[in-house]
Amino acid sequence: MSIEKITTVRLGTEGPLVGVQGFGAMGISEFYGDTDEAAARDTLDAALEAGVTLIDTADVYGRGANEEFLAPFVAKHRDEITLATKFGLVRTDDPAYRGIRNDRAYLRSCVEGSLRRLGTDVVDLYYMHRRDPAVPLAETVGAMAELVQEGKVKHLGLSEVTGAELREAHAVHPIAALQSEWSLFSRDVERSAVGAAAELGVTFVPYSPLGRGFLTGAFVDAAKDLAENDFRKRQPRFSGENARRNAALLEPVRKVAEAHGVTPAQVALAWVQQRAEVHGLTVVPIPGTRKRARLLENAAATRIRLGRDELALLEPVAAQVAGDRYPDMSFTSAAREA
Repeated sequence: MSIEKITTVRLGTEGPLVGVQGFGAMGISEFYGDTDEAAARDTLDAALEAGVTLIDTADVYGRGANEEFLAPFVAKHRDEITLATKFGLVRTDDPAYRGIRNDRAYLRSCVEGSLRRLGTDVVDLYYMHRRDPAVPLAETVGAMAELVQEGKVKHLGLSEVTGAELREAHAVHPIAALQSEWSLFSRDVERSAVGAAAELGVTFVPYSPLGRGFLTGAFVDAAKDLAENDFRKRQPRFSGENARRNAALLEPVRKVAEAHGVTPAQVALAWVQQRAEVHGLTVVPIPGTRKRARLLENAAATRIRLGRDELALLEPVAAQVAGDRYPDMSFTSAAREA
């Protein structure tokens, strides 16, 4: 059976054409419970068949294991995909530890490690994963620009930065993409980052566009619905009374889904695409999944158009969400918004 390919958009003003929806590979290696590797590899093949060509990973996903898992797929399809990875988050043997480093020496060691694990000589899109306010942003972006000059990186990206930070970085070197959480459940990026990206011609790459799966309607009580090794069990929006309150917010999403004969997840993905249009912005959401059927379902959402009344019905959802995006919001752009 042939699969209808999604449309393409340009990454930034001078970047490659990519599918209007990308693929977030993080969950293949950790955070969301156990993975069937054969099924995950089949899902990657399905992504390419559907025209999903932006493949997103990071050096900290599985502490390098995610990049290593992707290496055979990268080797087989290097000219067909746009490969994105990241540096800046630091992990240790302590599973609870998270640090941030943006200094030049760390950056250079990270890119070499990523190139080795991915089995390639160039990264198409290289992100600063998180912002370390102790290191001047111009210094970090300048060091990233050196990688472009050396041919190790083609385009630069930032993750979880404010609009002001995006403008500052873009003045040092063109930024092709800004990746931050954006969904019906998480709209703090609309304060400044979305407007700045639209102004500068930077493509916005929403991560967790399905609210880490909550917008699929699959969860009511994380303690009962999620495996013990699923990190969402410890996320505020999935915990206790917050989870029960948030589950009730899905009713308008389900109502819209029923009207279109689609799933709540597809409505949530269609919402991100159309919300970006309001801001005059190009977006490439990167939902993640380990199942072929779910990948194809997600890709099909790019062909759904929501009506004005339906968008109005969904508009209040984010303002009613209970709980922060993370237990520690200091690592996000929201913590640095004026």
